[in-house]
Amino acid sequence: MSTIRGLEVIDIRFPTSRNLDGSDAMNPDRDYSGAYVIVRTDAEDGLEGHGFTFTIGRGTEVVVAAVGALRPLVIGRSTDDLFGDMGAFWRDLVGDSQLRWIGPEKGVIHLATAAVVNAVWDLYAKVSGKPLWQLITEMTAEEIVGLVDFRYISDALPPGRALERLQALAPGRAEREAELRRDGYPAYTTSVGWLGYDDEKIRRLCREALAEGWTRFKLKVGADLDDDRRRARIVREEIGPDAMMAIDANQRWDVDEAIAWVNALAEFDPYWIEEPTSPDDILGHAAVARGVAPIRVATGEHVHNRVMFKQLLQADAISICQIDAARLGGVNEVIAVLLMAAEFGVPVCPHAGGVGLCELVQHLSAIDYISISGSLEGRMIEYVDHLHEHFIDTVEIRDARYVLPGEPGYSAEMRPDSLTRFRFPDGAEWEAIRAEVAASAR
Repeated sequence: MSTIRGLEVIDIRFPTSRNLDGSDAMNPDRDYSGAYVIVRTDAEDGLEGHGFTFTIGRGTEVVVAAVGALRPLVIGRSTDDLFGDMGAFWRDLVGDSQLRWIGPEKGVIHLATAAVVNAVWDLYAKVSGKPLWQLITEMTAEEIVGLVDFRYISDALPPGRALERLQALAPGRAEREAELRRDGYPAYTTSVGWLGYDDEKIRRLCREALAEGWTRFKLKVGADLDDDRRRARIVREEIGPDAMMAIDANQRWDVDEAIAWVNALAEFDPYWIEEPTSPDDILGHAAVARGVAPIRVATGEHVHNRVMFKQLLQADAISICQIDAARLGGVNEVIAVLLMAAEFGVPVCPHAGGVGLCELVQHLSAIDYISISGSLEGRMIEYVDHLHEHFIDTVEIRDARYVLPGEPGYSAEMRPDSLTRFRFPDGAEWEAIRAEVAASAR
């Protein structure tokens, strides 16, 4: 038995705003960032759990402080007890009688919960000697159900119904795993269509992506309709009439505006419109879904808990469910949403447009296919092509598909030199940027 003796949290930021990587209609100057957690035990093997939650620059320090508030709930706990009931651990973190008041299960404290939960799952998988997806898909149906907090969602998915689904799919797990090992998991690229890119760069990136085998693309929209129509026309000209093109407004519009704007782009055959309005507006999403059909509505990267996903599904407000590995409260709550999406017959296409998110969601989609939905129909994982070099177990893309990860853990661990260089505010990269700004101001 080992005991958790340390929980370190680092404010890590990458200056992606300098090249407009990640730029969209609501966030034109993102610096891809994260509150990065390292969980350490007294075990002689020296294994550590690494996890994070995704942020985009300013405000990361607030999430770092929230992680600190969770530290007393983790330090001193036995790993045998934690790994023996990860469902109970999750409920302890979100159920603290005082911390719960500043959520509950939403906002900064829930982002912090995701970072801590993800780190503990990474440790569990490393101790088990398995990648996270394999650790969970080898669990019994009863063990997977035990990971989920069914409070507030049992009206949509009773635990017994979830158990029946998992048990019914269990005989085909080995076959589906073998398929993913052989073929990988389908992906789409967002890297061609950031809002800050000029037209020539969009054309060049589309051509390069096609040459690499990509057939699914996403374009950021929402700042200016005429500009969006021009950019959508460029992408459609470059990728041809048969390739998939999704569009993403990043919550820019009111409901009526969203309907009008998307219909004005309908001639370019968008597969889905992502985040057309406020992520909190469930009935607004339902209205948009009716107003733009047959174009699909996708959302999820800012849906902050399983209860909101339940309502989006119940209201027929989304036809694409976009889980986020670091917005929800870590692995446990993601599994709850995967189970609900499968129950409602809605495909899950994870959001991965941020540092490290591709590394995490590849595990979650594998869990979904092997153990929960048993389907690849309409399913694909987002891919962006930057910042992977900072991770030890980086994603591998082959023929526009994710190669199933094989290293033990949750693929969350960053390289030590990257943590040192991009630590905010005292990392070497940020020191150099401040010196450059000071020199230019002279």
